[in-house]
Amino acid sequence: MKSSSISRLRRDIEFDAELCGHDLHFYTTWGLFSPREIDDGTLLLLQHLDIKPEHDCLDLGCGYGSIGLAMARSASHGQTLLIDKDFVAVEYVEKNIRHNHINNAEVLLSNGFDHIPRNRQFDVIASNIPAKVGRELLTLILHDAYNRLNPGGCLYIVTINGLRQFMKRHMSETFNDYKKIKQGSHYTVARACKNQSG
Repeated sequence: MKSSSISRLRRDIEFDAELCGHDLHFYTTWGLFSPREIDDGTLLLLQHLDIKPEHDCLDLGCGYGSIGLAMARSASHGQTLLIDKDFVAVEYVEKNIRHNHINNAEVLLSNGFDHIPRNRQFDVIASNIPAKVGRELLTLILHDAYNRLNPGGCLYIVTINGLRQFMKRHMSETFNDYKKIKQGSHYTVARACKNQSG
């Protein structure tokens, strides 16, 4: 392959997307999930989030930040935290926050909830959960999400349809709540909310 082709591959990928009614511009790179466009699962999830302007939000496993930046724009009077265990993802989220002039969002390198300050709580947690994450880690994520939600707060997830029954069972056990919001041909969006009494 010619050196000019290699140079092109090293350049940032850029594209525009309208998410939750907000125009956003993204920088991504090869190696991050769905680097050329917003994937179908994320698009389905974003169509069904209920975000209030004052909400504090968390994008769990944020990649280059499509879910979190859309939530930050929608929750303009709250604070949004984006986390990922991939330092390359964190670098690109930082770039995308700056480029889109989003002042109420920050990104943190964290394996799940491990490095989030213990006093940080959220009204909405959203995640596009990878198909191969493993059931043990999924169980940990659900329990940690429950503990980090404010009373009345909700966890929104999108998964491949093959994980739907697992998520239904474990979300119901953890939250005593589960609602399938939308099932498409490949993905399912589900929500579980924490009781108002905590």
